[in-house]
Amino acid sequence: MEVLKEKVEEEEAAEREEAAERAERGEKTLRPVEVRREEAPLTQEALRDLEKKLSEILVPGKISISTKDTIDILKLPVSYQTNTPKEEHLLQVADNFSRQYSDLCPDRVPLFLHPVNECGLPKFVSTTLRPTLMPYPELYNWESCAQFVSDFLSMVPLPDPLKPPPFLYSPTTVLEQQKGNCFDFSTLLCSMLIGSGYDAYCVNGYGSQDICHMDLTREVCPLTLKPKEIVQQQEKAPAKKYAIKPPRDLSSKFEQEQEMKQQEQIKAEEERRLREEEERLLEAEKAKIDPLHGLRVHCWVLVLSGKREVPETFFIDPFTARSYSPQDDHFLGIESLWNHKNYWVNMQDCWNCCKDLVFDLGDPVRWEYLLLGTDKPHLSTTEEEDTGMNDDEDLDNLCKDDKDKSFDMPSSWVEQIDISPEAFETRCPNGKKVIQYKRAKLEKWAPYLNSNGLVCRLTTYEDAECTKTLEIKEWYQNREDMLERKQINKVTGLNIDYFKPGHPQALRVHSYKTMQPGMDRVMEFYETARVDGLIKREETPKTMTEYYQGRSDFLSYRHINFGPRVKKLVLNSAESNPRPVVKITEQFSRNPAKPADEDVAERVFLILDERIQLRYHCREDHITASKREFLRRTEVDSKGNKIIMTADMCVSFEVEPMEHTKKLLYQYEAMMQLKNEEKLSRHQAWESELEVLEILKLREEEEEAHTLTISIYDTKRNEKSKEYREAMERVMHEEHLRQVEAQLDYLAPFLAQLPPGEKLTRWQAVRLKDECLSDFKQRLIDKANLIQARFEKETQELQKKQQWYQENQVTLTTEDEDFYLSYCSQAMFRIRILEQRLNRHKELAPLKYLALEEKLYKDPRLVELLKVFA
Repeated sequence: MEVLKEKVEEEEAAEREEAAERAERGEKTLRPVEVRREEAPLTQEALRDLEKKLSEILVPGKISISTKDTIDILKLPVSYQTNTPKEEHLLQVADNFSRQYSDLCPDRVPLFLHPVNECGLPKFVSTTLRPTLMPYPELYNWESCAQFVSDFLSMVPLPDPLKPPPFLYSPTTVLEQQKGNCFDFSTLLCSMLIGSGYDAYCVNGYGSQDICHMDLTREVCPLTLKPKEIVQQQEKAPAKKYAIKPPRDLSSKFEQEQEMKQQEQIKAEEERRLREEEERLLEAEKAKIDPLHGLRVHCWVLVLSGKREVPETFFIDPFTARSYSPQDDHFLGIESLWNHKNYWVNMQDCWNCCKDLVFDLGDPVRWEYLLLGTDKPHLSTTEEEDTGMNDDEDLDNLCKDDKDKSFDMPSSWVEQIDISPEAFETRCPNGKKVIQYKRAKLEKWAPYLNSNGLVCRLTTYEDAECTKTLEIKEWYQNREDMLERKQINKVTGLNIDYFKPGHPQALRVHSYKTMQPGMDRVMEFYETARVDGLIKREETPKTMTEYYQGRSDFLSYRHINFGPRVKKLVLNSAESNPRPVVKITEQFSRNPAKPADEDVAERVFLILDERIQLRYHCREDHITASKREFLRRTEVDSKGNKIIMTADMCVSFEVEPMEHTKKLLYQYEAMMQLKNEEKLSRHQAWESELEVLEILKLREEEEEAHTLTISIYDTKRNEKSKEYREAMERVMHEEHLRQVEAQLDYLAPFLAQLPPGEKLTRWQAVRLKDECLSDFKQRLIDKANLIQARFEKETQELQKKQQWYQENQVTLTTEDEDFYLSYCSQAMFRIRILEQRLNRHKELAPLKYLALEEKLYKDPRLVELLKVFA
């Protein structure tokens, strides 16, 4: 306002000088000075009214403010286009504060206080913040809020990297355009964080070139960092008193030392090469010195400790959604910061970046505040200062002055920030975003944008130029086959697929190099979803290994060795030409219900040699375990009789021999049982081959179809649900029309008695009316009689039951009494209902009769013939 007054005085002085010059030249003038003297002088209120009128003059149509963005201001709310008196007062306070700051600190840059908004109207930066709590639980924490803002908006560089922007759009406009500079990013993010309960502030300061340009090519992608593995120290079991000594090491210690030295030299050489490569890259990066280092303006978010259990103060870069410590070298200085309540100017020296700054906003020495009304407690004054303020009158005057100077921040002029579910799900602009990291590239897509459900892809490279691909990781959502992640190693050719619970074959992880059967692969399963308890299956061209858990037969491991096929393998030919099984090794967990000497720990079927080897579990107080081997050869004696079982067909070693194990019958029964189990194991090996082929075939079909699941609540994408809903609505509408058309015609039974096509006479119309009323009357009477009969029947049965109870009351048991009381209660309820229905029917029957009579007189088929009787 004072600036406007000074301009008016300058114009008056210029007019006076011009009038004086004309008077000297003898020219006739209109003497504007005298005219102005006759007019009333401009007061503060007149100036305020003039400025308000000027601010209300809007250029119709659309405007553009240095960002080349076209915004239709006619559709914006009134608060975007005008300032309230309180906002005008705040702007005056801000101008006064800025002038005092410039006088006291002439070396400092001008403050970023009131840039213009999308309507070209100056707005104070604190009122541009609109604290909002989003209705999505995912946005309740700062990590998810920052990630959403980083993904949702596209970065636009500042018009001048050395100055703050002359404009600051509202968060609603930024969300609508889905792009903005660092100040727009920070304003939106700070509004969301304050709404979520964080003590957050927008910071106007200086940053490095990388963080100002959102250049992450020298940063490591967070997805490539492997989490630190927590090494758990296993407790060593106490040494047994009687234990087998380990075999003596006969290898040469000199050769071991030489090999270790050679390995250390190779390792040191590799480390030296990597170190030189890193130094070369660092030198190349240092060679590109930023000429504007320390001068580039940047805006970010400060989160102070305290609220929401934040332990330490930290920075959030809105471009990358990453958190930084105030000690980080990316942030080179702070000019000012603000929230929705106040504005603070940093009065501390930033020669050491932000490392030595104290973020105690209640300290007026370190942070100069704009408004007195702040929620930050001020530091208490010292004793020396208190000595001169003991007078009650001085204290009263001081409090009175502070009260007069206090001014609360106006409410935000921004409308409620709203993010639609569609926008929240789409996230990235146009549904896609690409971020380049150091030797890595991260691509993001919105759900359902790709037909195969791909939502994220991370590509890592071997070189800094990103030309040689090392590995590709892909993340999927809403896949019908429950595929969650895929990892492709371009060097080894190994593919690893990760699945969520719910796959038809209970797959959890599938590692393979090719989908051809009989090749190297590893399959892991969700054991709780399988009946057989299989958790892992490893396959090679000649072997198959399976791991089990939680089986009733305590089987934990099965290893199968295959021989060469008889003919060439054809896809899905395992059933017709399975690989011949050569050896089967099975291991079992300890069954506590059996003695250790009878509980098999390992079982080996040597099919070609026709042998079966058994190893039993070892007792706790023993160091060796019992073993037994069966030879399944068939021999013939001298008479030609077949020998089924002999003593030399079973070779055993028993720790504690038992009598029943030495008997030939026991050995024979055990061998017969093992033969059956061998057949079962071979059959299970064949079934495992078939299952692998089935899984591979299913995976190929799933990869070709890659069908996506759509929720029944997603009405926009679920075409089946939409078609079904429309069909149901159509059927209901047709049914309603059919019911309306098929309403009961009360004259139809009586009109059917007349000859077809014959015109009704007056006598016939009267007869039809009387017969219809008589029939309706009789039906009303019949209905009343029916209700009366049911009422009398229920009453008689209740009386009989009561009479029976009176006669047998003495001999009844408790259960009979409970049954009687229950029956009486139900019977009384039925009688009461029938009584109410009968009374209601008696009240409504005359009304229904009169209503039918009126309908008959108004029926279009009888109305002309019954006019005389109406």
